[in-house]
Amino acid sequence: MQLTTKHRVAVLLHQGIHDGTGKTGLSFIRYGMAPVVAVIDADCAGESLATVTGIEQDIPIVASVAEALTYEPDVLLIGLAPSGGILPDDWWQEVKQGVLAGLSVVNGLHTPMAQLVEELPSQTLAQGQWIWDIRQEPEGLGIGGGRARALTCQRILTVGTDMAVGKMSTSLELWKAAQRKGIRTGFVATGQAGLMIAGTGIPLDAIRVDFAAGAVEQALLAVGRDCDLVFIEGQGSLLHPGSTATLPLIRGSQPTGLILVHRAGQKTINRCPEVSIPPLPEVVRLYEMVGRAGGAFGETPVRGIALNTFHWGEQAAKEAIAQVTAETGLPCTDVVRFGADILLEATH
Repeated sequence: MQLTTKHRVAVLLHQGIHDGTGKTGLSFIRYGMAPVVAVIDADCAGESLATVTGIEQDIPIVASVAEALTYEPDVLLIGLAPSGGILPDDWWQEVKQGVLAGLSVVNGLHTPMAQLVEELPSQTLAQGQWIWDIRQEPEGLGIGGGRARALTCQRILTVGTDMAVGKMSTSLELWKAAQRKGIRTGFVATGQAGLMIAGTGIPLDAIRVDFAAGAVEQALLAVGRDCDLVFIEGQGSLLHPGSTATLPLIRGSQPTGLILVHRAGQKTINRCPEVSIPPLPEVVRLYEMVGRAGGAFGETPVRGIALNTFHWGEQAAKEAIAQVTAETGLPCTDVVRFGADILLEATH
């Protein structure tokens, strides 16, 4: 499944703009191919999207699905990741309203939409109407075997000092920069937002841990044979006490290089203030050591640092980038703010 320029999308983002749960929807607005005709967030209704998100697109923010229908969408994209992965009942009622109005649904939640469809009066979808439950484990998975090492393409995995620091955005910015330069390049999506944007990949957090590295390997083999350069969307962090996603990504993709993503000024793991983020040179050494596993696998150098400076002014961002460059000896930039070319040059 892939959303294309033929679709018209309304993005459900209730409270997600302000509280951080709307990362999926905001990423689609920024990077998706399909036009977004309305953003649904009652907290920000009537405000400028550019002002509240920094995304320079002229898209109306409305208070409800009913209001969004006046902009004639044909797809409702659930762009939220609420705690526990469950929408409040009143928001589910809005989704039902959209389905009854004929909208197809892109669902990135852990809860599948099959139950909702069964509750509808007709219990069926109209012709051409569909529901895409993204978090479904693919069939035919096996144990990883390090087979990605046989690929001749460069394989660049984004890794982070924490969750939700910008690994997907960094991968997409690098992918688009490579496309602009005419490089034969691919992108392996591993999360719901990446899948919504690219249309292919794997929902890593829906895959049983025994098959996680194998699923990454399978996805990379499907893309990498026809590319010179592949970017793999990172997940989690080796530093986060609750993260299990990063190691399967490293083992499954057998990366030839890493891009380390960090939020400027962040000193501890978000919501785990007792866990400190080590100095970046130490984090670089950690990822390189885990990547090569004492020599069992090839060298996995960190090629550069992607610094997330969204929360800082431009001058402070430039000073932070210069400091990280001096501290690590690696190229560094904010790829969203200043472009990805300097990091792209370091990947191949």
